[in-house]
Amino acid sequence: MHYVVHAYDHTDSAALDRRMAARPAHFEYVRQLKERGEFILGGALLDPDGKMIGSMLLLNLESQERLDDYLQNDPYIVQGVWETIDVKPFRQASV
Repeated sequence: MHYVVHAYDHTDSAALDRRMAARPAHFEYVRQLKERGEFILGGALLDPDGKMIGSMLLLNLESQERLDDYLQNDPYIVQGVWETIDVKPFRQASV
């Protein structure tokens, strides 16, 4: 099952510092997902001025249990970068 993850950062004064501190671990975690074929694409969500305000990921996970595992282990979640996380199943259009 494909899932789209939209995750929005906290907005407190230390939010960007937390994001940058967690970023190397988050990237390494996502690289592991990619090696298993679970990460399709992703990147930073930006405000109109180009400031990072969150993230978007498209994941290919085999089960709800695997999604739950992801949501418990991504460093951006564990280290308090993301405040709001919205996950939806996704089906790619055949066009």
